[in-house]
Amino acid sequence: MGPKKVSGKVSSQKMMPIELKREIIEKNEQGVQVADLARQYGRSTSTICTVLKQKESIKGITPAKGVTIISKLRSSLHEKMEKLLMVWVTEKQLKDDTLTQGIICEKARAIYGVLLNQTPRTSTDEASEGSFKASRGWFDNFRKRTGIHSVVRHGYSKFGCEGS
Repeated sequence: MGPKKVSGKVSSQKMMPIELKREIIEKNEQGVQVADLARQYGRSTSTICTVLKQKESIKGITPAKGVTIISKLRSSLHEKMEKLLMVWVTEKQLKDDTLTQGIICEKARAIYGVLLNQTPRTSTDEASEGSFKASRGWFDNFRKRTGIHSVVRHGYSKFGCEGS
């Protein structure tokens, strides 16, 4: 006798490319009903509704080169911070300065803090105010999104301090 299944369903989440999301939004704006879109694209109506609820964010996204799937919509504050951080990283690379994960994460937190203080508060910003940690996971995903590769993953403590 095999193991019992706790649930009859197995999660089969499929990531949806940003272009597909834009196509769904466009068709809905042309009058195609949610149920028809769900059948056409083989998705649940709740998935289609989620895409449509996020349509303003999806329309405003400009993914990094080569990125086709956006798994999580980041706040505009995160987007601004990453764009500014990328400018800073590019300048450092042009000067042949050594960049480590610790240095980049520290700079990301600093830029985020400055942007947070300059931005008028809204309820969504207040909810995510303390949410940016510049973690290893964020760093790995940032590297994938931006395509930066000449970064040393060690050499500094987590506080970005060089030894004396």
